Amino acid sequence: MIFTLLAALGFAAVSTFTEIAMREGTSLWNVLMWRFVIGAVVMIVFAIVRRYRWLPWRDAAMWVVLGGGGQALLIGMALSSLQFVTVATLAFLFYTYPAFVVVVQSLRGAERLTTPRLVALALSLGGIVVIAGVPAAGRGLPWQGAALGLGAALVYALYIPLMQWMQRDYPVALTSAYAKAGSALCFLALGVGAASITTQVTHTAWAAIVGLALFSTVLPTVFFMMGLMRLGPVSTAIVSTTEPFITALLGAMVLAQPVGRNTTIGGIMIVAAVVLLQTKGATADTQAP
Repeated sequence: MIFTLLAALGFAAVSTFTEIAMREGTSLWNVLMWRFVIGAVVMIVFAIVRRYRWLPWRDAAMWVVLGGGGQALLIGMALSSLQFVTVATLAFLFYTYPAFVVVVQSLRGAERLTTPRLVALALSLGGIVVIAGVPAAGRGLPWQGAALGLGAALVYALYIPLMQWMQRDYPVALTSAYAKAGSALCFLALGVGAASITTQVTHTAWAAIVGLALFSTVLPTVFFMMGLMRLGPVSTAIVSTTEPFITALLGAMVLAQPVGRNTTIGGIMIVAAVVLLQTKGATADTQAP
């Protein structure tokens, strides 16, 4: 579980690094493009230095297209939803993905649902609701924003077990390098199409982008896959709901953003879910994918 929590810490810092870079006048899509390009280069160089044997071309293409393209798709859908809904509403919509993971794994017969897991799922989703809030009553959500937010959650729910199945016996760092190369190609193409690629950013923005690429892309990707192979999709998805709570804490420490009562209560609920997943009844029934 420690690997999944470390991954959550890295992914939770995405908003902080991105906010710092954008405050320096860098566009969001430029930040994303450089994040994945730098991350891909670092991981490819690491694979070369470690002298990993490259994947057969079919498996390599699968990781580039499904691993990299899938991640780019869900990120693009989630960010595109912000044209129609608020960040809090997006969090509410996107973090329904653990429930979708439970449904997917149940239909596949890959993981049984025990009482501790269901309680942990309820606690984690309840914590997200407390932190993000429920969309205001009487103010209907734009269907485009709801479709994109929930669509991103569904894509992620399918993506997690897919990554577990694709991993097989390959080194995590190697498969992650192919996936990041695929994401980099997607965002590079989007950047070229939108004519938004530029190297003319401040030193502070570059520092934030490099931090985003290393601490919030390279390391958490490897940790996430290591955790996924140990915990399975359901527990991994539930533990990953710590991300918005950690994001709020990082925002308070780095960006001086206040942490409200709801964030604290929601965080306690999510932590309780993580602790519950440590019980024997919650971990003894994971089946082979």
